[in-house]
Amino acid sequence: MFAGVLVALTGAACAQDRHEGYYYPPLSSQEVYEARIGTLPDSDRRRRLGFVTGLTKQLNELPYPAPYAVFAKGDEAEKLIIVAYRDGTLDSVYRARALFATMTSLVRLGPLFQGTPIDDVATFFDLVKLLGFEHITVSDGRKFAHRIVLQ
Repeated sequence: MFAGVLVALTGAACAQDRHEGYYYPPLSSQEVYEARIGTLPDSDRRRRLGFVTGLTKQLNELPYPAPYAVFAKGDEAEKLIIVAYRDGTLDSVYRARALFATMTSLVRLGPLFQGTPIDDVATFFDLVKLLGFEHITVSDGRKFAHRIVLQ
């Protein structure tokens, strides 16, 4: 699922994002995902916010407290951020990858990719790229923060 190389980040390399230090700790790693599809021409801020609102609604309908928050930031809501509510959740790149693998399974069941030539290879990352997100930052909300840059 991940086509990029994991890169550990330090100091000035991380200081580019105004959300860092507010919504999540300094980035500890980053990788690049080469999407299999491009962004839809009519994907805009409204569509991205609608996606996040729908996902948040689904999380809030679970029979137990949502394990993480999902929100979009940036002038055009182009930054997808996922932050764990509890300790011991999303605190490593491996747990983040497990979350994204689960989200990929759900995406493949949805109407957007079913019956298309990429329905068996499209990932959650492809979906968010399709919507126009530029990157995803996932964090435990305490020490760990990982970014996936979507290209």
